[in-house]
Amino acid sequence: MATSDTIILIPARLASTRLPGKPLADIAGKPMIVHVADRASESGMGRVVVAVDDRSVFEAVEKAGYEVVMTGHHHQSGSDRIFEALKKVDPNGEARLVVNVQGDLPTLDPATIQASLRPLENPAVDIATLTVEITDEYEKTASQVVKVVGAPIGATRLRALYFTRATAPWGEGPLYHHIGLYTYRRAALERFVSLPRSFLEEREKLEQLRALEHGMRIDVEIVKTVPLGVDTPEDLEKARRVLEAKG
Repeated sequence: MATSDTIILIPARLASTRLPGKPLADIAGKPMIVHVADRASESGMGRVVVAVDDRSVFEAVEKAGYEVVMTGHHHQSGSDRIFEALKKVDPNGEARLVVNVQGDLPTLDPATIQASLRPLENPAVDIATLTVEITDEYEKTASQVVKVVGAPIGATRLRALYFTRATAPWGEGPLYHHIGLYTYRRAALERFVSLPRSFLEEREKLEQLRALEHGMRIDVEIVKTVPLGVDTPEDLEKARRVLEAKG
């Protein structure tokens, strides 16, 4: 059941160098961003709001019946965009947990969104995210695949020590592919966006390192599959095949 203390925010930026107009790309008769909102709604976790920077995307989401809010063009990251949206749509602070679902995951399993809440059962955790064990040899060395380096704290849980584009950690054992879906405690998100960009964040081009460098705790739930992120025309065709097959 949806609860008032959890809000799912979906940032959608129209500009994309590899796939222009990405949020509005048609998949099985719907804009991609509407499919993402559908998956978020199907998770049953809470209120769903799409945060956009373009009127055409705003109108497409509104037409589909979802709550939508306009945000600025100046944001450097999705986290900054969702924080602006949060202040606009929940000014009284009713939502204690904030789920950041990327706007280019139209085939995302709603159960995967639900899994992102589990690490926050521990009150010491500031931010929760997700990972999948790497089985493809290519992914182990691919710089576009972000790896989680973490200490196991349960059968399906890691405490994040580092995130990297390199192949790490060294030695025998599993490697983990990070999934960029985050659930924040509201206070943690507020603190995170107030922090200056950090040294390792700049070097690795990974904003979650800012949180670790400033002593925030990130725990990671291990799930079964990596959701398809749509970044290229080829990815878009894959997503179309998946969703058209589902009818």
